[in-house]
Amino acid sequence: MFERIRSLLLKALRVPLAPAAPAGAPGSLRSFRAGRRYYQFRLARWAVAQVAALAGILFSLGFFQYVRNEAAALRNPPAESGPPTPTAPTAPAQETASPTAPSSPAAVEPASGPSATGKKSRSKSRQRDVRQNLSQVAERTPPWVFSVMTVVEILVLAGFVASLPVTYTAVRLDYELRWYLVTDRSLRIREGIYGLHEMTMSFANLQQVEVTQGPLQRLLGIADVRVQSAGGGGDESGPDRRRTDSLHTAVFHGVDNATEIRDLILERLRLFREAGLGDPDDTPASTPPDSNLLHQVVLTLLEETRLLRSSWESRRSGP
Repeated sequence: MFERIRSLLLKALRVPLAPAAPAGAPGSLRSFRAGRRYYQFRLARWAVAQVAALAGILFSLGFFQYVRNEAAALRNPPAESGPPTPTAPTAPAQETASPTAPSSPAAVEPASGPSATGKKSRSKSRQRDVRQNLSQVAERTPPWVFSVMTVVEILVLAGFVASLPVTYTAVRLDYELRWYLVTDRSLRIREGIYGLHEMTMSFANLQQVEVTQGPLQRLLGIADVRVQSAGGGGDESGPDRRRTDSLHTAVFHGVDNATEIRDLILERLRLFREAGLGDPDDTPASTPPDSNLLHQVVLTLLEETRLLRSSWESRRSGP
């Protein structure tokens, strides 16, 4: 089932299975993937979100059912069985204890203070007000509204159940299709399913490589490798600063070999700068001249040089 939903999602979203390799020597390509525990963390977060959504749905269904029952009770009150039969008055209880006899400690209950009595009365008053308000709402609601609510409940439950395999497949594909590629000249990061995000950085503009790890990441044994290019700093603040940082910062999320990736990038960056290769995306400013035209220019210059030389020698040998 997972493979079928996977193929349908990839076909619908048109997500390529692997990105194209960035600029660099073919033998220098290294690919990295996120750690397995990063996927487990994303899966646990997905499960918590689904449980919270299910709890909210069940709470809404319980509230609607309570309002429906109140409306039914108001429209169909219970039938009375008849007039109540009179009961004989009971004689007041006689006090057997002597007024002079001391009362036992077990028989005396401590009187509750005014604060406890006030809290209980306020709580009962609030409950009574809530019940009255709900009863008024149920009484004023037309009967057809409850039929619509029933249909909505069925649709919500069916949609929630149907979305579970789709959202689970999306979480798994987000992990499987997350790529980190490094060559001897540049690096490329591809991530995302619904919104595909791909970033390429040349070593000519790369400035800083760092490893970051939060408390939860340390517990899971994963880390992030942040690579920053030129132009990522500045004194800007607010949304523009965050957008600029995202354009100039590439992150290897959730890798379990962060030190290896950092050392590889730093080593290749050092070799790149020592070789002085320049930016692989740079294009020449002008088109190189045609070889035939260049040959003709050289021949013309050579002929002019010979004429000048013969003229100079004739003047030198003359009277």
